[in-house]
Amino acid sequence: MKLNKKAVVPVRQTEGSVGYDIAACLEREVTINPGETKKIGSGVAIALDEGYAAFIYARSGLGINKGIVPANCVGVIDSDYRGEIIVGLRNFSKEPFKINHGDRIAQMVITKCETPEITLCNALDETVRNTGGFGSTG
Repeated sequence: MKLNKKAVVPVRQTEGSVGYDIAACLEREVTINPGETKKIGSGVAIALDEGYAAFIYARSGLGINKGIVPANCVGVIDSDYRGEIIVGLRNFSKEPFKINHGDRIAQMVITKCETPEITLCNALDETVRNTGGFGSTG
């Protein structure tokens, strides 16, 4: 749903894309200075079926080429959220970064998610890896 008449509906850029580009919905240009985080609205809200979630990821070009990535690494939109999609962007570069209305700022991937019950137990079964982590497999 468009919450703002100027909002850009999320869209996949190619038939093979799984990510829907999220565009900024702004009244005026926003600058994110080095080391700064700003919340950027999309002017769009979505309704997901129960059992699905939307994940907000960096656009690879912004992340790799400009150092602009979601501040929380990956945003999660639950199926019961009905508010505006807002992306917290962090500037990890050494240069100010300007965002204008309509700029693509992130991508959204919609995924089926399981939500099993968590059961507390007194012991776990053993595996070959067992408690090895953080590089334990080589």
